Amino acid sequence: MNHFFSLQDKVTVITGAAQGIGMAVAERCATAGAKVILADLHDCFELAERLGGLSIKTDVTDETQVKHLMNETRKVYGRVDVVVTSAGIFSGYKSLQDSEEKDFRACFEVNAMGTFYCIKHAASVMDLGGSIINVGSVASITGEIHLGSYVASKHSVAGLTKTAAIELGEKNIRVNCICPTTVDTPMAHEEGGEYLIESSKLLVPLGRLCLPDEVAALVHFLAADDCGYMNGQLINLCGGMTAGLNERAMNKLVG
Repeated sequence: MNHFFSLQDKVTVITGAAQGIGMAVAERCATAGAKVILADLHDCFELAERLGGLSIKTDVTDETQVKHLMNETRKVYGRVDVVVTSAGIFSGYKSLQDSEEKDFRACFEVNAMGTFYCIKHAASVMDLGGSIINVGSVASITGEIHLGSYVASKHSVAGLTKTAAIELGEKNIRVNCICPTTVDTPMAHEEGGEYLIESSKLLVPLGRLCLPDEVAALVHFLAADDCGYMNGQLINLCGGMTAGLNERAMNKLVG
């Protein structure tokens, strides 16, 4: 009997795997049968051991380290099938006028350049094709007050996704981007972001934050061979927020 959405023995590299979305993705993929390679600034040895995978300490802002990550994975497992770029940061909550060059550089180095390095060096080792899944944000397609540097970097991830999907299609490498609203992770709860959490709950028709496991479920979907024609897409995971203004939010505005 065939099992739908099986990831059995798929060699899956996950950046930012130490916590939050990356950890949820690693757990989900391993449960679905994947061989997971956990990449993070922090050592993921215990998590990798629990999931039967491999931990490779990696700074995604360093191209040499990203190249090593992909090459070492192929050396150990013989190939790379799936890459999930979930490593990401933001530079605090600041208006554009209060933002500094360092804020933009930090976001772009991790969110944009880190994604670029992963795409570039994954493509060189995905000999049998595969799936690259970038973790963007609803900020990849909209603006957001006090998060200008983050928004700009996540828009870059959207552009990289579309360009890579066009360029790599002939190698049977699919590239897609998940665009969630605020996800219930440690990063979302950093000081200063309370307004963003509350506004997200108000604007999302479902009335809550996205859960890391829900992002992981969409990663699972995109990683599976069942989705072999899904390519170059920015997929909103927004609880209905981008569909329009819900009644609770409307009443808040006019009340």
